[in-house]
Amino acid sequence: MKRLTTAHESLALGVPRSAPGAVFALTLAGGVSVDPGEGGEISFGRNRPQVDVCVGENDLQVSRRHGLLNFSGGHWRVSNTGQLPIRLPNSRWLSQGEEPIPLSDGYTPVFVRGSGRREHLLELYVAGPDGGQPATRHGDVTVPPRRWRLSADERLVLVVFGQRYLLHDLNPQPLSRQQTAEVLAELRPDETWTSRRVEHVVIDVRARLSTGGVYGLRREEVGEPVGNALNDNLLRELVLSTTLVPPDLALLDALD
Repeated sequence: MKRLTTAHESLALGVPRSAPGAVFALTLAGGVSVDPGEGGEISFGRNRPQVDVCVGENDLQVSRRHGLLNFSGGHWRVSNTGQLPIRLPNSRWLSQGEEPIPLSDGYTPVFVRGSGRREHLLELYVAGPDGGQPATRHGDVTVPPRRWRLSADERLVLVVFGQRYLLHDLNPQPLSRQQTAEVLAELRPDETWTSRRVEHVVIDVRARLSTGGVYGLRREEVGEPVGNALNDNLLRELVLSTTLVPPDLALLDALD
């Protein structure tokens, strides 16, 4: 284990050449780097004398030993041993007792929840196969986003249901199932549209995307109270993956 001083630059700027798979962990209080190896471990939390990396040392809502980085199965994984959750990229929350999350090569900012609105940054960086930053790939062909296959009916229902997301409202929310059914009945007056039919379509698509690896589409993944979280996560995935795009709003033109 090598110590990193408080003068060390942000890991977002990269790391020096290291053993492939080495992990760096850094906070305002300094940090460490550790080469890969089965059983390797880095602890982080408020109690500076008893952890490898100190984070939030003046914030009593941060646990004295708030989390761990462990190397197993060829990957570094982060786990939460503290009382409050840890926030990872893509708004993914990791709570105490949940399965450790593997880290990808490169930079990962992790935020340790503290008192009030405070969050404490823990920077992580896993050296890639070249022992440093992932290789630049300026001329490579761009990898397209993963777009999800939708039937014509599913697309129509989801465009109506999630139209505020496609309109880029500041804080979008899905329409209610009843509102969606009423709009669909205007668009297709010869068909029977009910809130239950809308619900079945939404649930089917949500289950399919969850099976396909999208996180945050099951109750156990978002916690209680669920509210609109499942449908909000569904619609954000469909928009961010460009499965639904603003031109799809043309499906509503019949209402004009």
